[in-house]
Amino acid sequence: MTTARAATPSPAAGSSAQEAGGAGTAAAPTPRKATSRKATFGKATFRKAASRKESSRKAGPRRRPRAAGWLAVLPLIVFVLVVFGLPAFAIVTNAFRTSAGTPGGRHWTTDNLSQSVHGAYLTALWGSVKLSALTAAVGVLAGLPLAHAVVTSRFRALREGVLAASGVLANFGGVPLAFAFVATLGNSGELTRALNLGGHGWSLYSFTGLSVVYLYFLVPLMVLTITPALDGLRAQWREAAQNSGATSRQYWLHVALPVLAPSLTGGFVLLFGSAFAAYATAAAIVGSSVPLITLQIANALSGNVLAGQGNVALALSLDMIVIAGAVMALYIPLQRRSARWLH
Repeated sequence: MTTARAATPSPAAGSSAQEAGGAGTAAAPTPRKATSRKATFGKATFRKAASRKESSRKAGPRRRPRAAGWLAVLPLIVFVLVVFGLPAFAIVTNAFRTSAGTPGGRHWTTDNLSQSVHGAYLTALWGSVKLSALTAAVGVLAGLPLAHAVVTSRFRALREGVLAASGVLANFGGVPLAFAFVATLGNSGELTRALNLGGHGWSLYSFTGLSVVYLYFLVPLMVLTITPALDGLRAQWREAAQNSGATSRQYWLHVALPVLAPSLTGGFVLLFGSAFAAYATAAAIVGSSVPLITLQIANALSGNVLAGQGNVALALSLDMIVIAGAVMALYIPLQRRSARWLH
């Protein structure tokens, strides 16, 4: 009777089993597979969250409701209506009405407006227009090269100093400015006596003298106005012109000045309006020797010439508002046109 022996594993089988066991052990990291899936899922979730955050950042902050914006601007609107709206309404309405002491009582009329464009009032209006146009043109011609020299200067301190001084001088006017010029260029002024200007026909209390005084604050104002436009001129334009064989004069005539033309015209309009509305400096220097519309308004309101001419003064003010409105109507589109090229 043969006894069946238990099959003992051969060394080869043992080694193959060990290899199989080793391979099974190495190839069965089920926990690691689960961990890698979780990590992949976590990374995808993180990427989605990051993309949402990036899209929300690009979209920008939420716009505030319009009601909140109007509430923020409401104090400014009320201020403008009270400070500018009520006086403008009073000027427009009373310019077409008679004064309280007129026989027959107050009634609507166009006589005030008719008087404001006749006689001495028309002469004063024309004198203000001539003075403003002349000083504005000279201010543009003098301010442009000065601003260009400041912009192209390599010294930053010079640029900052000239711009700071221009900001101060552009707002320096009235009686202090008149006193400074009377002490310097008046009949007994320091420069008048030192240079014997009186013997050469100089007089501060004339149209020419008042023009010089106005240029004292108009030229700095032009420097402040035209400097941003000069900064907007690109260096590539000059280089392209030079590479094409153009001279500096040709560059300015055919490239720079056409681009700066809207800004120059806008600066002229701004200087014209500033000179047209000036009162205190002219009143302190020339008085009534030079006919100006602002001086005529003051005389009519105070009754220095004729009593009861207050409504005529309001009509003169209405004439100034119309001219100033026409000036600003030209200035705003010119600034927008220049911004297309320079910004």
